[in-house]
Amino acid sequence: MAAIRRQEVRHIDQWAIEQIGLPGVVLMENAGRQAADLAEQMLDQARGAAAAIVAGAGNNGGDGFVIARHLALRGYQPAVFLVAPREKLSADAAVNLHVLERLNLTVQDVGAERIGALADHLTPADLVIDAVGGTGITGDLRGVLAEAVRQINAAARPVLAIDIPTGLDCDTGQAGDPCVRATATVTFVDRKPGFDAPGSVEFTGPVTVADIGVPTQNHSE
Repeated sequence: MAAIRRQEVRHIDQWAIEQIGLPGVVLMENAGRQAADLAEQMLDQARGAAAAIVAGAGNNGGDGFVIARHLALRGYQPAVFLVAPREKLSADAAVNLHVLERLNLTVQDVGAERIGALADHLTPADLVIDAVGGTGITGDLRGVLAEAVRQINAAARPVLAIDIPTGLDCDTGQAGDPCVRATATVTFVDRKPGFDAPGSVEFTGPVTVADIGVPTQNHSE
């Protein structure tokens, strides 16, 4: 199948939820668990145990919460930094944040007043997981999200981007200002066209496509 564009990603998610009845929280669980597998490989290669997950308000942030849970269950040491107000979390992301906290895994809220020191918290990590923003982002980032990306880059640690490096346009491969420079990227369902644009590999690193349990064909029926 050809790489899928932003609108197609949305359509596949909508079709899975509305037409075949696969709840969004299940899609998030599948995505997060697959991403946790790659995160574990990167941690093992680095002979490290500490992962810092930087999460936004959308479904990418929810994927990050799932990743943190699975890493903790496997004996790793995840630290989660939420760079968006809790009231703006997507419904499925909020479910997984609640699960994390019921398991007594600490989530640190990093708002505008604390975002400038985020890199200091990320530097000790063996792996940073970029779960800030996803395929819906277009143009340059602003405010706290922009600073979160700058802080991820400033930490100078290996970075695993979830679905797409935050700030990279999934359709064009154009890097916004700023844009996460990932060591590797795990993307869901299929590749995005932007991954094949000249220069985009400088931001994505090697890209792994992860199956989240939905077919990529016949979803328009």
